[in-house]
Amino acid sequence: MLHNSYQYRGGEDESFESEVRMLRDEGHFVETIVINNAQIEARSKIHVAIESLWSRPSYDLVDRKLGERNYDVLHVQNFFPLLSPSVYYAARKHGVAVVQTLRNYRLLCPNVYFYRDGHVCEDCMTKTLKYPGILHACYRGSRMASAAVAAMTAFHTVKGTWMNAVDLYIALTQFVRDKFIEAGFPEHKLAVKNNFVYPDPGCGNGEGGYALFVGRLSPEKGLDTLLAAWKQLGRSWQLKIAGDGPMAPEIQAFCADHPEVEWLGPKSRSETAQLMGRARVLIFPSQWYETFGRVAIEAFAAGTPVIASRLGAMAEICDEMQTGLLFDPGNAADLAAKLRWVLDNPERWQAMRPQARRVYESRYTMHENCRVLIEAYETAQRAARGAKPGLPLPATTVRQENG
Repeated sequence: MLHNSYQYRGGEDESFESEVRMLRDEGHFVETIVINNAQIEARSKIHVAIESLWSRPSYDLVDRKLGERNYDVLHVQNFFPLLSPSVYYAARKHGVAVVQTLRNYRLLCPNVYFYRDGHVCEDCMTKTLKYPGILHACYRGSRMASAAVAAMTAFHTVKGTWMNAVDLYIALTQFVRDKFIEAGFPEHKLAVKNNFVYPDPGCGNGEGGYALFVGRLSPEKGLDTLLAAWKQLGRSWQLKIAGDGPMAPEIQAFCADHPEVEWLGPKSRSETAQLMGRARVLIFPSQWYETFGRVAIEAFAAGTPVIASRLGAMAEICDEMQTGLLFDPGNAADLAAKLRWVLDNPERWQAMRPQARRVYESRYTMHENCRVLIEAYETAQRAARGAKPGLPLPATTVRQENG
């Protein structure tokens, strides 16, 4: 299993580590290769751009690993920018099936979010060369860096990498699968497998009474909407913010003016689980097409209902008036209204806690998730051997009804 981790730890890193733990605890042998984005700082931009297109060191590393013993699958979580799609071809050389999890929209959008200038943007989705992303400097605010990403995706589109070098893609929700099909990816290569929470953090009772945000502190996460809603709330209520990212200075400044808001900084997995169990509500105000929304099911595992944006995968995961509430994305007034509803209806809100926990137990636990993942691996192996690929995994097998 391969993963290029991020400078600011997020849900993709946690999901990668969870799948490794799950497979090992279920008795499977898993070898990992992890490269951290912090290494980018020591390399020139030109070097990083070239490596994102085709990394010979990564190809050689995977080639050597696959030559050491017989492997069934090469599972790539995130290849960008230092691993690169060259790793697929190392697996092809050894006849090893390739699985790619679609944890973001990198193959369709230079900045991975389908989000620009405060709104959802799909301008690049169906284009071979993602030139709108270059014009708008969507990746890291740089046209040069955006051009490097666009060159990588265009090169491998023309080369046929996405269609021929990957045996199976794993989308985290039906929403993500539909987006990739809309962009031209073949349906038979797109399976759906949700994220999961493991180990089980146990159910809390919300005794802390506070509202909680957990995640990367960046604009697409909807923090501006959250802070604006808090100004409009008109009630005395404590908000805790856990995480780190480029908006940290803005969060610190807001907290200085609003003593009821506390920035906790980054927290460990166990610390986050405790925070969630004690919270009255988790706020998930993201304004981009989240591929899943891991933080929501972590809240469900802790028995904490969620207020989420009515957008993409978030609306797919969160059941309104069952596991929480939905609000119009980017609408601070609507979010403030939903927060007031929570305060004004404590008994109805508290009654959602056991329902949130039941949803976790029925859909997002380990054992059934592992079964679905192994089934995906077997589908990829059949494709790699040249057999006609099986049908994509139906949503009913992914929803994990039997927990």
